[in-house]
Amino acid sequence: MICRFFALPTLVFPFPGFMYTYAMFILRQFQTSSLKSHVRGDSIRRVLAAALNAVEPGAAVRKHLHENPLPGARRTYALGLGKAACAMTQALADEINPTNTLVITKHASPLTVMPATVIEGNHPVPGEASVSAGLAVIEFVSQLTAEDLMVCLISGGGSALMAAPRAPLVDLKSLTSAFLASGARIDEINIVRRHLDLLKGGGVMRFANGARIVNLLLSDVVNDPIEAIASGPTVPDPTTCADAISIIRKYNLLNKIPDSIVASLRETMKPDEPVFASTQTAIIASNNIALLAAQAQARTEGFRADVIHTALQGEATVVGRDIAAQFKELLKTLPRPFCLLAGGESTVTLKGNGKGGRNQELALAAVDVLDGLEDVMFISLATDGEDGSTDAAGAVVTGESAKKAGALGFSTADYLSRNDAYTFFDALDDLIRTGPSGTNVNDLILCFAS
Repeated sequence: MICRFFALPTLVFPFPGFMYTYAMFILRQFQTSSLKSHVRGDSIRRVLAAALNAVEPGAAVRKHLHENPLPGARRTYALGLGKAACAMTQALADEINPTNTLVITKHASPLTVMPATVIEGNHPVPGEASVSAGLAVIEFVSQLTAEDLMVCLISGGGSALMAAPRAPLVDLKSLTSAFLASGARIDEINIVRRHLDLLKGGGVMRFANGARIVNLLLSDVVNDPIEAIASGPTVPDPTTCADAISIIRKYNLLNKIPDSIVASLRETMKPDEPVFASTQTAIIASNNIALLAAQAQARTEGFRADVIHTALQGEATVVGRDIAAQFKELLKTLPRPFCLLAGGESTVTLKGNGKGGRNQELALAAVDVLDGLEDVMFISLATDGEDGSTDAAGAVVTGESAKKAGALGFSTADYLSRNDAYTFFDALDDLIRTGPSGTNVNDLILCFAS
C-alpha cells in the first residue's frame, strides 16, 4: 500500500511523557495470567518497559543527531527503511526539514513531514508491494546530486519490505519461504538475499550520483554486522557469491529451489568501492542496549541482575532448554531475588503445521525444565512485538505452567513436535500480546527468581 502523508497531525497517546509511557502502554497490553498473579508483576513490567524504551527509535535518532550534527548540504533527503522507519524518520523531521522523504515499512503511521511518501512492503516474504518499493527507491535516489545529503534510517525487516530482484519474484518468494522453514539464521539468509537483489549489498549507492550518505541503523542482527541489517542497502558487503551458494548447500536447498536462483547470483558492492568514501554509518540502537537498560531497571527493582548471553543463536528448542537449565542450576546457589538476561535470535526448523514463532517455541521448550519450581518466571519476547506470523510477541513460563498444561491434557513434547506453541500458551493465557512495538532489536529472554 502506498500512502502520501502531508502535514498530518502528530499522534497523541493518552499518557503524559511520551517516551516512557509509550513503552508502558505497550507492555500493559500483555496482562497474562501469570503476570497478573505474580507478586512482582509490576516490577517485571517495568524491567521490560525499560528495555523497549532504551531502543525506542525516535529517541535513538534524536540522541544521535544532538551528539553528531549532520553535515551541511544543498538539499537533504530522508530515506526510511524497515519496521521502525516511520518513528525514525519522524524524529529526523523533528530536527531538520528534509527536501523530500520516502519511507518503506511494514506498518505505516502518519508523518508530520512533507512531502513524504510511505509504502507498506510485504514481510516476511517479499511480494509485489516490495518490488514497488524497490522501484520507488531507485527513482527517489536517482534525483540526488553530489551536492546533496541523504540520511538513511534503516531497521530490521527491510530485506523483505524492499526488493529489486534479479530472479523472478515467484522464485525469490519460494527461496525465502524455504529458508524461513529451514532453521537458517537471518544473517545467513541475508547473505543470499544480497546477491540476488540490485539494491541490497550496497546496491542503493549505484543510483546516488555521488551524494553524501549518513546511515543511522537500528540493529536486529546478532553482533550488529552492518551489511546484514536490512541486507545492507547503503553499506559495502564483504561476502561473495560463493558464500551464498555455500549457505544454500548448508541447508540442503540446492535441489529444492528454482534453477533461476543460483543463475541470478551476482557480486555485491565491496568495501573498496569509491562510492563509500562519502558515507558515514552509526548503529544507534541494538539488542545490547536493550539488555543493559533491562539490567539497570532490574537492579532498581531490587533484583540481582546478570546478563548471561548477548549473542544467542541456534534452534529455539535447544536455546530454551539450555537457558532454563542454567537458570535452574543457579537457583541452587544465587540468593533471591535475582534476574538473568539474554539476547539474540534463535531459529525454528519447521516440522509440523502448528502456529507459533521462535520466542513462543523457545518458551515452550523451557516448560518441563522449570516444572514445579517456586516463584520463577521465564519470558521470551520479540522486541518488535511480532513473533512469527502470530499476534503474539512471545510467552511467559512459570513453575506452574506444566501443571496447568497437564490439567488440560496438553503434552509439551506433542506441541513442540507440531511447532504449535501459540495454541499451547493461548490456552494457558500466557501469550504476550503487545501489538507492533515500533522498534526491532532481536529477542530478549528474562528469567526472574523472586
